[in-house]
Amino acid sequence: MSERVFITGLGANTAVGRSAWASAAAVRAGISGFTQHPYMIDTAGEPMRVALAPWLDIGLQGVERFEALLFPAIDEALSVLPSPPGPASRWGIALGLPSPRPGLADDIGTELTSRLRRHYASVFGTSAVFAAGHAAGLLGLQAACAKLAQGALDVCVVAGVDSWLEPETLEWLEQCNQLHGAGPLNNAWGFIPGEAGAALLLVGESAARAMGLQPLAAVLGVGSAHEPKRIKTETVCIGEGLTEAFSAALATLRAGSKVTDIYCDMNGEPYRADEFGFTALRTKEHFESASDFVAPADCFGDVSAAGGPLHLMLACVAEQKGYANGSLAFAWASAEMGERAAALVATPAHGATAGEKG
Repeated sequence: MSERVFITGLGANTAVGRSAWASAAAVRAGISGFTQHPYMIDTAGEPMRVALAPWLDIGLQGVERFEALLFPAIDEALSVLPSPPGPASRWGIALGLPSPRPGLADDIGTELTSRLRRHYASVFGTSAVFAAGHAAGLLGLQAACAKLAQGALDVCVVAGVDSWLEPETLEWLEQCNQLHGAGPLNNAWGFIPGEAGAALLLVGESAARAMGLQPLAAVLGVGSAHEPKRIKTETVCIGEGLTEAFSAALATLRAGSKVTDIYCDMNGEPYRADEFGFTALRTKEHFESASDFVAPADCFGDVSAAGGPLHLMLACVAEQKGYANGSLAFAWASAEMGERAAALVATPAHGATAGEKG
């Protein structure tokens, strides 16, 4: 019999908060972390609009910036542990990273994994990297849940980190007509580049009981797919890949149960809204209101590979603070290279079976 998988710890660093709880409170309040880049100017002669972590020096770049965003989030997620970690061979980390792009070092995954190994030498016995942009964190979640459910791991940290703020990356975004700007020569339908690190502590049911960890949510289902009709191609996306990911994640949902809370990576780009619209029409019977969703990019900007863990963090905090619409939450992500992913969780975890097939 497979193990149920629980989320028991949360960690985050965003432009609006240096912890999971601070970031969630800021999103709940609608606080914006948008600001002008200290020195990058767009082609209209205006400062580029970004959502940066204000406590990090703008001169900190590359893997050092990724590390500064990621490691505190992992530490926060691990802080719920009542005692030091057990045998490292039973612990893993699944790390979501951006897809290759201008301004991103080719060895970012290798270098960051090496730094993780040095910093957390006695914690993680295994690691895996998912370089899949917006979908990376949820793809890592899918892999982690498979290992935990099989009993191959006791604990796995699912983390994601990204920063769009490298000058070469920002220039590339503008060349691709994806950089948001409000001036007459700017693109009102682009996105605000952000940065964040996020982490979830996932634990198998037996290990959670043994360690006395309080579940924040139970992962009921995770789905993934590939969309060939992508942005920057001469095709029209009608949400086929995203629909497949939705259907797989929702397969465990009990007949009559409906998802009440939706979190997503919509960021102002029209293709994302169109894709979700087609998908929602095909799957609307599973949702209380598919149009009632939280898109936190309007607070901390587009955070790409950090988004999946952040969205599930927001769902957990919403339940803990009493403002969730119900006990079933859903997160989805759409990556530029075609990766699509979605996840269904139940909060609080002890009521998970309310929406799960028996």
